Amino acid sequence: MIILYALTQSRAYRIAWLLEILNLPYKLEIIERDGETNLAPDALRSIHPLGKSPIIKDGDLVLTESGAIVEYLINRYGGGKLKPEMNSTDYWQYLHWIHYAEGSLMPLLVIKLIFRKIDDADMPFIAKPIANKITEKVKQGVIRPQLKLHLDYIESQLAEKFWLVGDELTGADIMMSFPLQAAVSYFETNQYPHISAYVSRLNHTESFKRAEQKLGPLTFF
Repeated sequence: MIILYALTQSRAYRIAWLLEILNLPYKLEIIERDGETNLAPDALRSIHPLGKSPIIKDGDLVLTESGAIVEYLINRYGGGKLKPEMNSTDYWQYLHWIHYAEGSLMPLLVIKLIFRKIDDADMPFIAKPIANKITEKVKQGVIRPQLKLHLDYIESQLAEKFWLVGDELTGADIMMSFPLQAAVSYFETNQYPHISAYVSRLNHTESFKRAEQKLGPLTFF
């Protein structure tokens, strides 16, 4: 049986969702975040040296990285579903979104979160205005324009699509689910109506609902 080591409120939700879509039996090991750092506890390093989530264990195989896990599960257990045929035009678009999710979009959201935490951090009164001025300059010059660039791109791609690639849900949607779920928690729905509608479709699939029932509601901090 596959074991999914899932950190609460993490990328592991999309792996649980994929396991539910594939209707695979799996054991869920829910890992609570460290109360002080909000990071994964050191205990996860006993499963994999990096101590990151998600991790799956399938027999002797221990695998990390969401993209690798998604491709592994689809290629091994998908029965030809959840991805376009190899060498089709759709396949290369599929591959683009698989890598884009973590390679381009997610880093921007992580940086946004880090800078928000800096703004909210306790610090001496005299240092607060200086720190805020520095972070605001970075946010204004880099983070906001880059996020807008990428969200505008995704919005345009979803303008006439139900799913990202072809007519059916694929691994591309699995990979893009978490960063876009995070993104919509940061902006007003009417800013990006196609992204918001797309995320709503993902959230209301029966398979995602089952994953949330097991992991708890997905929220972003």
